[in-house]
Amino acid sequence: MLLSARRLATGLGGLVLAAGAVEAGSRCSYSLDTTYDWRNFFQSFDFFTEPDPTHGFVEYVDQATAQKGGLIGYGRGNSSRGHGGGQANNGSIVLGVDYKTVNPAKGRRSVRVTSQKSFTHGLFLADISHMPKAACGVWPAFWMFGPNWPTSGEIDIIEGVNLQDRGTVTLHTSPGCNITNEGTLSSTYLKDGECGAGGSSGGCGQQTADTSNYGDGFNAIRGGVYATEWTSEHIAVWFFPRSAIPRDVASGQPNPESWGRPMARFAGGSGCDIDSHFSNNQLVFDTTFCGDWAGNPDVWGSDKTCAAKAATCDDYVAANPGEFRDAFWEINSIKVFQQGRSGGKKPQATQRPPKTTQRPPKTAQPPRQTQGPKSPHPPPRQPQQTQQPHPGWGDSGYGYQPAQPFQSQRWRA
Repeated sequence: MLLSARRLATGLGGLVLAAGAVEAGSRCSYSLDTTYDWRNFFQSFDFFTEPDPTHGFVEYVDQATAQKGGLIGYGRGNSSRGHGGGQANNGSIVLGVDYKTVNPAKGRRSVRVTSQKSFTHGLFLADISHMPKAACGVWPAFWMFGPNWPTSGEIDIIEGVNLQDRGTVTLHTSPGCNITNEGTLSSTYLKDGECGAGGSSGGCGQQTADTSNYGDGFNAIRGGVYATEWTSEHIAVWFFPRSAIPRDVASGQPNPESWGRPMARFAGGSGCDIDSHFSNNQLVFDTTFCGDWAGNPDVWGSDKTCAAKAATCDDYVAANPGEFRDAFWEINSIKVFQQGRSGGKKPQATQRPPKTTQRPPKTAQPPRQTQGPKSPHPPPRQPQQTQQPHPGWGDSGYGYQPAQPFQSQRWRA
């Protein structure tokens, strides 16, 4: 995540390149290695419950608490029966936040989940139909990181804060990794080529010009598929809108060489040995609030819309739970592919990073500036009160109206 290490304790459709224009990582065909969907997601991801490494106004809760509180469940698949702990049938996975409690004493409740399995290299296809809606104070992310941060690297695939309307893809590494964005869409802006974490560096980020791949624009088109290819030569990310998913992706035979320029490509080579800076990464989804990025006084103050609502990010998030009614992820599936013998490595067995503070907290990285002093903690809050829940959908009363999941059978396994 931008400032990255967020994880201390412990997430196109362009012209086809001429042959040789970019070193494509896929030298041979990919085969399916791992699928995460409604059948196994909650058994394959662990719930993080330590204090937020990015100092957010958030309380990450365990699975039982999240289920009881209606924060997690199932969306409507082709014939699902709702969410909130009920058995899904071809449904989607929903990861939400508490949008009812006023002035929560420990921060707004949310979830952060980490895959039990770790990977070195691969092609990761994430079919997502909804991500947290843009709102003052929100900081959602879908990312990857390893157990020894920043030595094992971090890949931030989807991430942003507050009212941001376009995505930023960012890498965080140990010192000595300088990348280029050769082969990236011309409309993508390289914010910094130095990926090393620490100091004033927020990692090497590439911001896209397309507003359909993040936040409200993403939700308006019912999302799509994020494809991330990680090889020894590069780390590249594509986004395919729901209406333009390539046939090879839909058929389960993905071929990145046919996709054209990625929206963000981090080329290795002499400036950065990808294999020495990235290994054993796990997949992470989370939604936090405020903290080192969204709540940074400079960032909060620079957004006139948010700054006009409250003096601090924490104050706003505490007092306005209803603003986060749509701050949820709806995930149809995540599919991980590996190359044949001449290509990438098989994913390694899960290495759950110890729940110590050795996973760098995700740092915040807005207009990359050296992080200012942490804002003082707001005065003691009134005892927490609970608002009347919104009319619920499904059996948990969670109350949001999820985006209609993708109906076609071509993407589902």
